Amino acid sequence: MTARLGLSVAAAVLLVTGVARASETQELLRRRVEDVRGGAEMRIGRDRIASTRVLASLYERNGFALAWTRRDALLELLAAVVDAETHGLDPDDYHRPELERLLAREPLDAEERVDLDLLATDALVRLAYHLVFGKVDPERLDPHWNLAREIDGEEAVAAIRSTIEAPSVLLAIERFAPPHPAYARFRGALIRYRELALRGGFERVPEGPKLELGSEGPRVATLRRRLAAEGDLPREEAAGSSFDAALDAAVRRAQARHGLEPDGVAGRATLAALNVPVDERVDQIRLNLERARWVLHAVQGRLVLVDVAGFHLHSFEDGSDWITRVIVGRPYRKTPIFRSTIRYLVLNPTWTVPPTIFAQDMLPALRKDPGYLAKKRLRVIDARGREIDARGIDWSTVSRKSFPYLLRQDPGPENALGRIKFVFPNPYSVYLHDTPAQELFAKAERAASSGCIRVEDPLTLAVSLLADAENWSREALEREIATGVTRTVNLREPVPVIVMYWTVDVDPDGTVQFKRDLYDRDADLLRALDENFSFRRRAIAGGQGL
Repeated sequence: MTARLGLSVAAAVLLVTGVARASETQELLRRRVEDVRGGAEMRIGRDRIASTRVLASLYERNGFALAWTRRDALLELLAAVVDAETHGLDPDDYHRPELERLLAREPLDAEERVDLDLLATDALVRLAYHLVFGKVDPERLDPHWNLAREIDGEEAVAAIRSTIEAPSVLLAIERFAPPHPAYARFRGALIRYRELALRGGFERVPEGPKLELGSEGPRVATLRRRLAAEGDLPREEAAGSSFDAALDAAVRRAQARHGLEPDGVAGRATLAALNVPVDERVDQIRLNLERARWVLHAVQGRLVLVDVAGFHLHSFEDGSDWITRVIVGRPYRKTPIFRSTIRYLVLNPTWTVPPTIFAQDMLPALRKDPGYLAKKRLRVIDARGREIDARGIDWSTVSRKSFPYLLRQDPGPENALGRIKFVFPNPYSVYLHDTPAQELFAKAERAASSGCIRVEDPLTLAVSLLADAENWSREALEREIATGVTRTVNLREPVPVIVMYWTVDVDPDGTVQFKRDLYDRDADLLRALDENFSFRRRAIAGGQGL
């Protein structure tokens, strides 16, 4: 009886002690959360608690009890934080040093336990937000950006809470990343190129005369080793100093991967691409992972995605990815980056010359050659749509501001828009269209337009978008085009279109395509990606922040 009484007393003491400790942590949490709600800055060690709204709501709904009651959950959170490197992110943005410090201490007093809980929650909010939306606010880099997304605060709190309570916190956090297969391929490429960097990176091929079939010497030997390091040349072929057929094929593969003409000759441009340091390639993959977080969550269902830097159009439908080549804007007439919806297409379109093209291209040509209009089948049209006799216009006195008319090109085989154009509302007067200049699609670099996007195979795209095989098969479209009559055809269901900019692609087999930074966008994005952590101002609908 005495022994039982002793055990009961001991159990009661432990229970009371546990309740007291729980009450103490709850009171500490309440005070800290109320400070955060009131706008006070909270620092734990050297780190700042950035989440105010979501973090405070989570603890308020939890009665100010500790959110992280399982040590295995905390350890999995730390593992996810460390693993942020595979997403191209900086683990220190998610409190890695402070989490490691507190998790290494045992036991923790009440204040340290509250510190750990708050740090863990803030780390999770930060990391989840970056995986869903990206770290960098794209509107900082492009004031015309219209691909922004927002989240509901209630949903954010529920998502954080369910992640903390998940059987595997690590797997739950992974689900915040874009589910698109391309994102996983980007991550695999980043891991691989970081491993290449750890092994010493790429051997530099010395400058000198071009190398081609029949070349010999130490520069060829270096070229063989360089191409073998990245997988363009089989490793068993890495030795030797002769430029043979195997090396010729490897050079062509490397040229194709870098957006160069695959001629098998290692000249100045090819060597410049091969001599980019591996650390720069790592950064290039990182910043394209960031771009992927901006948009790949939206790549679901039917979608047209134009890759400006890669000169390709992707049409996604039912899990398939149909690809065709495109021509985009020259660097001084950039194709804008935006989102819209394709609503209709026009067969046998007319072309009204935009003001910029009129002033910069047409007007100089008209001043030199009065017959230019007839050669291009252009007509002068007034505001009421009436044709004006161009012979009465003194082009030497005309300027962009003083010209009260429009230049319009009739439908036909030489029309600048070709046989078909795809229309989606946007403030840039940009659309997808056919072109009579089909020879340009054979070039590796296809930046030749004034901003619009020329499509190599517009009829296949039209059949897919119209989704009406009974009325609009390819043959039906061709018959209608053959009439020469301009006709508008509405899509049964509008299809989203995203015009985006990627300077890296990774094929399903893991082959990495590095592209030229056509519009010089990478440097600004990389600087922003490497800045210290901050939340965007409009993270949550209503603009109150996270």
